[in-house]
Amino acid sequence: MTRQDFRIVGQSVKRADVLEKVTGEGLYTGDYAPAGLLHGKIKRSEIAHARIVRIDASKALALPGVKAVLTHADVPRVLHYGSPHPRSASCTRDQYILDDKVRFWGEGVAAVAAISEEIADEALDLIEVEYEPLPAVCDIDAAQVPGAPLIHGVGPGGNLVIPPVHVERGNVEKGFAEADLILEGTFEGGRPVPTYMEPNVCIADWDGSNKLTFWTSTQSSFMVRGALAEVLGLPLNKVRVLVDHMGGGFGAKQDLFQHEFLCALLAKQTRRPVKMEFTRRETFVAGRSRHPFRLWLRQGFRKDGTLVARDMKLVFESGAYGSHSPGVTNVGTASATSLYACENVRLNGRAVYTNTPIAGAYRGYGVVQTYFAIDIQMDEAAERLGVDPAELKLKNAVRDGDIAPSGHPIIGDGLPACIREGITRFDWAAKRAQPREHPTNPAIRRGWGIGCEMHGSSAYPGIKEQGNATVKMNEDGSVTLLTGAAGLGTGAHTALAQIVAEELGVAFESVSVVHGDTDVVPWDIGAFASHTTYLVGSAAKMAAAKVRASVLRRGAERLQARVEDVDLVDGRVFLTANPEQGITVHEAMGPSRGIPAEHLIETASYMPTKSYSFAAHFVEVAVDTETGLVEVKHVLPVHDIGKVIHPIAAQGQIEGGIQQGIGHTLTEDYVIDRTNGRSLNAGLVDYKMPLSMDMPHIETVILEAAPDPGGPWGAKGVGEDPIIAIGPAIANAIHDAIGVRFHHYPITPEDVLKGLRAKEETTNAGL
Repeated sequence: MTRQDFRIVGQSVKRADVLEKVTGEGLYTGDYAPAGLLHGKIKRSEIAHARIVRIDASKALALPGVKAVLTHADVPRVLHYGSPHPRSASCTRDQYILDDKVRFWGEGVAAVAAISEEIADEALDLIEVEYEPLPAVCDIDAAQVPGAPLIHGVGPGGNLVIPPVHVERGNVEKGFAEADLILEGTFEGGRPVPTYMEPNVCIADWDGSNKLTFWTSTQSSFMVRGALAEVLGLPLNKVRVLVDHMGGGFGAKQDLFQHEFLCALLAKQTRRPVKMEFTRRETFVAGRSRHPFRLWLRQGFRKDGTLVARDMKLVFESGAYGSHSPGVTNVGTASATSLYACENVRLNGRAVYTNTPIAGAYRGYGVVQTYFAIDIQMDEAAERLGVDPAELKLKNAVRDGDIAPSGHPIIGDGLPACIREGITRFDWAAKRAQPREHPTNPAIRRGWGIGCEMHGSSAYPGIKEQGNATVKMNEDGSVTLLTGAAGLGTGAHTALAQIVAEELGVAFESVSVVHGDTDVVPWDIGAFASHTTYLVGSAAKMAAAKVRASVLRRGAERLQARVEDVDLVDGRVFLTANPEQGITVHEAMGPSRGIPAEHLIETASYMPTKSYSFAAHFVEVAVDTETGLVEVKHVLPVHDIGKVIHPIAAQGQIEGGIQQGIGHTLTEDYVIDRTNGRSLNAGLVDYKMPLSMDMPHIETVILEAAPDPGGPWGAKGVGEDPIIAIGPAIANAIHDAIGVRFHHYPITPEDVLKGLRAKEETTNAGL
């Protein structure tokens, strides 16, 4: 069904969870406290690479209040994926619950359950561990040297997580031969972490029938159910996973973090519920980060600005385990086929194990790194060619029919539309014509930059996804949507309820959402890849359409009319020829001619192809040449996300992504000592995130330029997009301000001052 006169979709309706969140009544996993609750803690290694020679837990077990201690000798030895995605090219099976070998500083080696957190912490100190140190490789260069110590000793060779990824189209050598300008550069990025508000936490409890009930903060409850069942040797109906409210995830909470398995096993051994909750420090040490990377890029251009060749070599640092490195490597490599159209590409990507904390899924999933490099080099090309960077990017932007990284044709001219809109709205030409010197402070230099991006709404074809939804209309005409999709705090359940209400023709307030219980709701693959609205929304729309058809049939019977002669709008079934003659949905669902009142239940499944959203970010920065500080003053993000379901929620996603992207680009880096693998700033005192007072003026523009027929009324994803384009936009604006080009993030004040000194020395040497 296609509508032009939307009543609910496209409106910023009040979210149903607002009141319970602002009053504190909403329950997060850490708020639950079953009777008899024990507290679990994990002892962590203080060495990056070693074999465990001996563990003695006798003193810990003797401590009053300690109920159980687990070591590698006490847990099932089942190799698992760490990230519980469906078995695909996204993950690597290389982890045990506990092992007799540690591979990074901070890896868990034992677990304790006690009657209080304080006693559990005390017990950890009483566990004696003797290590046999092994040579540690703590950077990607050392890990790739022939004969380097093997971190895993299995796999495609050396310390590679998977065999190298190779993508090639056209004739690269021919393309470079046709180029009038060839640029080459190396780009690098650090290790930002997804510092979500709610630390990782879970609670495990077993009943008398040997069924595990598991509360957890996860993006993928059914995947957690599957991983727990697989590793613990249980059928799926003996594992129930519950998740209600969440305080963020940003991709990282797709993984299992070792504590989930240990929590379940401690609860089983003690026959009491056990809670394990990370400290903020543990979210750094034992959580997941973005993949550090190094990328060599060579591109060729004709003098008219046409991009004719691209050659790339990309290395991701996986850390001690694979997690999402296969998926990130595939996506990050393949993404370089697109954004700016190029017929001749040769791309090589790899992921390398090191004895450092684990890198995993994080908002932007491999694309952040690749597009950072490509977009900055496009800006360099514009400078060398003497053309405006926005015009060069517009000239080469992918368009309708071009082949996307997934191999599918792009639908619509979303990226050109974003660039054009931004040029106008930002007053790009006029701003770039202004003096770079600040009018009142000679130490401040101003600059303007643009960054672009595209991102898929779904992980297909890397993962064969399926969205499921069940819609039930009750006998009073109210509606219940059952979904397994997680709510990370983004308002996803509100958007799904809007879609159902719009499709059914009932008020938004008539729809309630049941979620977060794997024993009740339909199977869901998880909330990631910007696909919840696109994927689950499509399934919900399909299920609602089936219910609508049944309501129309019942209403037609009551009105003694043909189904094709009635319609359902605003909760009324009425004759299309005479809208005044009608009945409410409640009346249509009630008893009629001996037929009892009933509720209607319909389920639908949706499998996507591939959809892409687009964005162009326009940025103004101020650079203090005396201190090196960079201040982002103004951001105009222009996003094409197809049909907008909830404008304020979409705007919130964009602004939140920009805040994270500013942090990535200027301040955030989880630093590891490359000599011994030790974490150096695992906490919010030394890990610097931008706060509310650091945020610029953001003027969000949302387009509906290229709706995708695969999404509900053309809706596409917006979750991951905004973190991608902001980084290169800032880097390009810094160059515009001070004439120094940076090929890495974060760009710190020290980097800015060093760059200015190097520029001055080069200038003086030239004189």
